Amino acid sequence: MSHPSNIVYCTGPGDPHAFDGISRRHRSGDLDLRCPLCSGHGQWNSQIDLISHRSIRVPCPKCDGRGWIETGADMVPSHDIAMSPGGHPMWVVRLDPSDDVE
Repeated sequence: MSHPSNIVYCTGPGDPHAFDGISRRHRSGDLDLRCPLCSGHGQWNSQIDLISHRSIRVPCPKCDGRGWIETGADMVPSHDIAMSPGGHPMWVVRLDPSDDVE
């Protein structure tokens, strides 16, 4: 049985319903500054049903979903999947230099 819906499509973090139901992320580790793209939320809605509040979310590409960025020269860890020497996928932690030095 179908239910009524009012689906809104968001094109980015600047849309009116982009952050509905998404709280800001707490600062974790040594990250310095709230992400200027997602304002510290780490993600936003690409689609949201204003009646049932179900949504499809997109992680922020600038902060990798953390909500915070590094502004110094510290290395930033990112979780990733790589191929092992035996040809099997495995979890790795990639350390990238911060590109947000201001």
